[in-house]
Amino acid sequence: MEQTIYDVSQVNEFVKSLLDGVPALQDIYVRGELSNYKIYPSGHHYFTLKDTGGALRCVMFRGQASWLRFRPENGMKVIAQGRITVFPRDGAYQLYCNSLSPEGVGDLALAFEQLKQKLYAEGLFDPAHKKPLPAYPERIAVVTSSAGAAVHDMIRILGRRYPLAKVVLLPVRVQGAEAPPEIVGAIRYANRWKVGDVLITGRGGGSMEDLWAFNDERVARAIYESEIPVISAVGHEPDVTIADFVADARASTPSNAAEIAVPDQAELLRWLHGAGERMEQAETKRLKALRERVETLSSRRVMRDQLAYVQDKRMLLTHLQQRLGDLENHTLSLRRQKFSALAASLDAMSPLKVLGRGYAMVQKEDGALVRSWQDAPSGTPVTVVLGEGGLSCTVDRAFADSGNKRRRTSHERTEEKDL
Repeated sequence: MEQTIYDVSQVNEFVKSLLDGVPALQDIYVRGELSNYKIYPSGHHYFTLKDTGGALRCVMFRGQASWLRFRPENGMKVIAQGRITVFPRDGAYQLYCNSLSPEGVGDLALAFEQLKQKLYAEGLFDPAHKKPLPAYPERIAVVTSSAGAAVHDMIRILGRRYPLAKVVLLPVRVQGAEAPPEIVGAIRYANRWKVGDVLITGRGGGSMEDLWAFNDERVARAIYESEIPVISAVGHEPDVTIADFVADARASTPSNAAEIAVPDQAELLRWLHGAGERMEQAETKRLKALRERVETLSSRRVMRDQLAYVQDKRMLLTHLQQRLGDLENHTLSLRRQKFSALAASLDAMSPLKVLGRGYAMVQKEDGALVRSWQDAPSGTPVTVVLGEGGLSCTVDRAFADSGNKRRRTSHERTEEKDL
């Protein structure tokens, strides 16, 4: 009997036909842990599902991967849906994945948390970036669906609370794949052309899938980049979206956003009435004080007698003249006393006072004082100035010891007799 020999590709095709013929393998759900997850430039995703007992190679082509709402990561527990077949070229069977969802939580919930953490880390939720809302806006831009009940509620409340403001509606779709680009475009249009002083974006309530446009990263970044303050008004009070975290203010409902955006004219009127009453009271009090001052001034003598003011000033001038005279005399007396004291001090230090006590001053012919015996050697003519008169002398002998007594010369005794 002749043995049949198969080519490798024939074997692979045969195994592939066997697997493709099993209905259970054509729509199968597989639970496992993601491993070796890679995204190639072509857009195809390749990964491995594994558990404690084995591993399964998987591929998700670009078309199916574009529907992913979360970011798959290694180690994540997931459930993959698809078909198992053989790739003839490699001869290895693998799961061709059509959809992927995280195990235990929905893919939308996981995508929400992943984007929330990403934007938080980038600082898009930072309170320092929040812009204050204008107190009295002139124009309000509303980015929402023109067909929903939310826009009618907002327009009604804005008109009732603050009819001075002009409402500019930028209609967009708020649900579906086309909604995020339209919302982003409307926000950027409002900023480019400055169509409003404050911007409200949102929609009415719905499921998480219905509100998903406001969890889109593109919408979040457009709100963050907006120069116009943005109020996020999505769904109802329990509903929380990424837009709520990024916006400058969050409203629990679209109606609440209209209340936040503008002041209440009733409250403004009450405040104006109160301010008017306070101004009236202040003016009444001021006029009363002025009236009392006028009455006080009118009762003064100067208002009854025209010359009284001149007489009062003349008396004041006389008093000031007297005070100035007294001050001048007092100042002169002090100066005289000081001058006398200084003159007495100078007189006490005068050389004439010293000479009057019996001392003498010796001068040479050129008027220089003789301070030492060395200044007047023997034979030097000198003049001796006394307290009264003086002597013309010639030095007989100069000596250093002033304590030794010497006999007077005959010339000295003769001059003393003449005096």
